[in-house]
Amino acid sequence: MHTVVVGTSGVTASDVLAVARGGARVELSPDAVAALAAAREIVDALAAKPEPVYGVSTGFGALATRHISQELRAQLQRNIVRSHAAGMGPRVEREVVRALMFLRLKTVCSGHTGVRPEVAQTMADVLNAGITPVVHEYGSLGCSGDLAPLSHCALTLMGEGDAEGPDGTVRPAGELLAEHGITPVELREKEGLALLNGTDGMLGMLFMALDDLDMLYKSADITAALSLEALLGTDKVLAPELHAIRPHPGQGASAANMLAVLKGSQLTGHHQDGAPRVQDAYSVRCAPQVAGAGRDTLAHARLVAERELASAVDNPVVLPDGRVESNGNFHGAPVAYVLDFLAIAAADLGSIAERRTDRLLDKNRSHGLPPFLADDAGVDSGLMIAQYTQAALVSEMKRLAVPASADSIPSSAMQEDHVSMGWSAARKLRTAVDNLTRIIAVELYAATRAIELREGLAPAPASQAVIEAARAAGVEGPGPDRFLAPDLAAADAFVRGGGLVAAAETVTGPLR
Repeated sequence: MHTVVVGTSGVTASDVLAVARGGARVELSPDAVAALAAAREIVDALAAKPEPVYGVSTGFGALATRHISQELRAQLQRNIVRSHAAGMGPRVEREVVRALMFLRLKTVCSGHTGVRPEVAQTMADVLNAGITPVVHEYGSLGCSGDLAPLSHCALTLMGEGDAEGPDGTVRPAGELLAEHGITPVELREKEGLALLNGTDGMLGMLFMALDDLDMLYKSADITAALSLEALLGTDKVLAPELHAIRPHPGQGASAANMLAVLKGSQLTGHHQDGAPRVQDAYSVRCAPQVAGAGRDTLAHARLVAERELASAVDNPVVLPDGRVESNGNFHGAPVAYVLDFLAIAAADLGSIAERRTDRLLDKNRSHGLPPFLADDAGVDSGLMIAQYTQAALVSEMKRLAVPASADSIPSSAMQEDHVSMGWSAARKLRTAVDNLTRIIAVELYAATRAIELREGLAPAPASQAVIEAARAAGVEGPGPDRFLAPDLAAADAFVRGGGLVAAAETVTGPLR
């Protein structure tokens, strides 16, 4: 099994995905263990002094003015975990929790948190055992970190609360730790706070969204090309010299992808021989501009994610010169903004895909295709309601595009009086990504059927490869009305699993 080694210099995006989605094992590097021990010495020295130090010998948040005596400090750290593990609602996905835990471990290993090496090792042991704390949908405001979600993870380290075992069964965390020979941690000064105070949940979801959207933007370029072909559109608008004079990188990449898919098609531009059209509709002609803007948004979000991944987010932090200082680096605004930005871009990509689907189904705008791509229009309804489903998904995506980060609800007796809502931005983005996958699947279903209804003209070799792979994956072709939901589910699985991109790339080579 793949192993990710966590050192003081952090980890990579691929490491996060390997642990969260691939179940990779985690090891601590010797330099990380040394850094943990060195930072702990600083915290222990401060804990022995009479002067109060936030998070070490004081309460938290609005209660930070109280100095905590030495005999109560272990109880203080236990209490912050127990009281902050206050999430409600459905459980979040296993991959999200694994990303959350791994990213907190990454920051702990930076040597800036003051956590003992044995606590970090226990975090790695829990991940490696396949134990997943039960974390709930609601509880994080995205400031002071993802407090409630991280608290539920810390509770598992203490052997308390519930967790899911490697077999998928939810049981008391203490039982699961005992079965895997893991000793629950006894938290000391600052450790409870250090386990809770990070942007790890929203960052983990950002990396997974970036991974999914990278594939979906390629998928959307392919389905846009198929729709252009089915509508007898012109590929002249994809010429590199046209996109060079408006040099947005994403636009050029999307146009190049579409052009690669359409190479060798007998369908493109065919309308110019019969009933010529001066220009195709915006949803066809401007596909690279819309998808390209989304690609550039992805690039910006990836830059922010990489910066956050290189950060040590905690409060207070242990600095190299020995100071332990309070700060505001836990505020989730940088991550929250790009999570919201991605939801906006995804909604627009879904919207333009739905417009192309609607055009394929409308006999007045499809340039000779049967109404709703039906076998016997009137007797058959064809894909009429498939487009309804797609439209409903687009409508929800528009609602999900409303920024969460524009909201703020004060908390902690007005001590935490401005919050990022980044966790909420991440949660709605996950729904938006799911919906976008389904929207692209419906366009794929309609476009492949429409191409097969164009008799006498051969599609591009890449398009033909996509059609054949889709049919092999259970995405049925033209014919009389049938139970449509299984076909759409097969199309969704084909897109979601990367089959669409893989099929096109057998002809085009790697798409951009």
